[in-house]
Amino acid sequence: MSMLRRLSEAVEGGVAVASATVVDTSRSVPRRAGAKMLVFRDGSISGTVGGGEMEARVVSEAVAALADGRCRLLSYRLVDPGRGDPGVCGGDVQIFVEPHMPNPTVIVMGYGHVGRAVAQLADWLGFRVVATDDRSMATSDSPDSEVPGSDSGDGVPDELIIGTVDDLLAGRRIDEDVSVVLVTRNVDVDAAALPALLATDAGYVGVMGSERRWATTRARLEAEGVDPTALDRVHAPIGIEVGAETPEEIALSILAEVVAHRRT
Repeated sequence: MSMLRRLSEAVEGGVAVASATVVDTSRSVPRRAGAKMLVFRDGSISGTVGGGEMEARVVSEAVAALADGRCRLLSYRLVDPGRGDPGVCGGDVQIFVEPHMPNPTVIVMGYGHVGRAVAQLADWLGFRVVATDDRSMATSDSPDSEVPGSDSGDGVPDELIIGTVDDLLAGRRIDEDVSVVLVTRNVDVDAAALPALLATDAGYVGVMGSERRWATTRARLEAEGVDPTALDRVHAPIGIEVGAETPEEIALSILAEVVAHRRT
């Protein structure tokens, strides 16, 4: 797979990645102009710009670029390590580092009336939307227990996962650019999902429901041994108070809080 295709797949999959490209060289260097490497937030790489101490420095700068969103033009002289040079090849090299940031992701857990409204508004706001529900695609006679898949058209999620929180998290990197919105049907679903979600690096985790519902959920989780400090991360009841009543108004309240949290 080409480096550019890997970069495209990473960004489309919601993963931040920095590209490091050798843009200029002189004399003896390990890689010539055009050599590319991808660097992820955790410092893992794909490809190489030459290895050794020079590459380690590039990786460090690329991780910093993912943190601050700024490009970098790096210049290295590979002559005298005694003077701080990262090599002894005898040449000079310039490497351009560029961060590629995907749209931030909103994970909507619970895809009933409110969940679909959150997904639609989040899509309009430019988020990448992943929706999940543990219910099957079968129809229901009760409007209050409406199931995933009953809507179609604009604003549908980028991904719709039918399954448990383990199915949601399998192979998925959850970092600070991810906001998780739990708009599920009851305490049991919230309590089952929260321990795994709070073990991730999600930037925001919010739970819908009354203060009493959250108190019940929290008490159950603490009794099961979940760290109270981890539970302090949860925004509950979710959303900014706007007197919301309809699913669309509730979605507005929720995403206003998500955006405010991301901007602070």
